[in-house]
Amino acid sequence: MADDIPGIETVITHLEMTSAPRFPHRPPPAESVAFLQAERPTVSFYRYLYNTVGEPWLWWERRAMSDTALAEIVQHEDVDVFVLYAGGVPAGYGELDRRNMPSIELAFFGLIPEFIGRGLGPHLLQWTIEAAWSHDPDVLTVHTCNLDHPRALGL
Repeated sequence: MADDIPGIETVITHLEMTSAPRFPHRPPPAESVAFLQAERPTVSFYRYLYNTVGEPWLWWERRAMSDTALAEIVQHEDVDVFVLYAGGVPAGYGELDRRNMPSIELAFFGLIPEFIGRGLGPHLLQWTIEAAWSHDPDVLTVHTCNLDHPRALGL
């Protein structure tokens, strides 16, 4: 009986950015970083990112998808997956969904747990936002919830 299964109370916050921001000068991270677009990422690599970044925050939606359904999304020409590398290894990612232009959604964003607290999140977010605005959307949206990292909404 589905009604007998306890749920997790979730509060979702929807945010919209209607013009490109002007970011203050931010010193570069203390470690060597690179931002690369994963062009048509393999499902296994995407699942690695999604599962590793999202596990602490109970991300489950894409875990439940078939490989075929997931590939249709992440390999779509209007979906961009940007990976942050720190010291040569993946440290996090941001995913932009441009399939509903002129609106772009920051669909997923986060750091691999070992990289949280090292000042990389703001750099990844700024880079991802700038990539989104390079497509000249009318609006950039993001949805976050109380299950995400405690600093997600403020960031």
